[in-house]
Amino acid sequence: MKRYVRNIKTLSVEENNSLRAMKVCVVGCGGLGGYVIEMLGRIGIGHITAVDGDVFDETNLNRQLLSETNLIGISKSKVAFDRMQRVNPEIELTPVNAYLDSKNGEDILKGHDLVVDALDNVPSKILLKDICCKLKMPLVHGAIGGWYGQVTSIFPGDNTLDMLYKDVESAGIEKELGNPPFTPALIASIQVSEAIKILIKRGDVLRNRVLYVDLLSMEFNIIEFQVENPS
Repeated sequence: MKRYVRNIKTLSVEENNSLRAMKVCVVGCGGLGGYVIEMLGRIGIGHITAVDGDVFDETNLNRQLLSETNLIGISKSKVAFDRMQRVNPEIELTPVNAYLDSKNGEDILKGHDLVVDALDNVPSKILLKDICCKLKMPLVHGAIGGWYGQVTSIFPGDNTLDMLYKDVESAGIEKELGNPPFTPALIASIQVSEAIKILIKRGDVLRNRVLYVDLLSMEFNIIEFQVENPS
C-alpha cells in the first residue's frame, strides 16, 4: 500500500503489517500526546485510544500540535479523533473524554498492547504506571520541561518511575520551566520509536535506563538504574 511504502526498509513488510493489529493507548492529548498520536497514526498503528478530559485553551497554541485558534474550548480527545480522520482514516481512534483515575483506569487501559504516558503531573504518571503493572502492559514514559526532557520504557514489575519520582506529590517540572514547541515534538518522537521497537520486538529499548535530553547544551545522556525485575 502506497500510504506505508516509506516505512519499508526501516520496517519489514511483515512488521509494518503487524502494526495494523496493534492497540496503543495514549494517555494525555496535549503537548506530548498530540505528537505521539500523530506519529502512531501515520506509521500505521491500527487502533489508538486517546485519553484526555481537558479542552484546548489559548496557552496550548504555542506547542500542542492538535490545538488551533478555532478549537479553543473543544475536547482534546475529540480533536484527536477528527484529525486522525483526516490524516489516516484507516486508523481506528477511540476518543475518551475523561481523566484517567483509579476508578476508570483499568477499564480504559485493558486490551491494549502498549500504553504511552503523555501526562503532565507526577501523581497521574505513578498511577498510570501502577495500573499498567497490574494489567501487565508495557508503558513508555515521557516528561518535558523547558529545554529538557526524559524517556524510559517500563515493563511490569519495573520500579524505574518510583526511583525517578521519589516525591510523588511534586509538580511537573514544566510548571516551573514552561514548554517551547520543539521539546514535546522531540520527546514524543523518541517515545514513539520506543513504542514501535517494543511492539515489533526489535532493537534496544530504554528499559531500566532513562534518556535525559538537554537541548540547551545539546547533551543526550542515558542513565542506567540498578533495579530488581521479576524473573
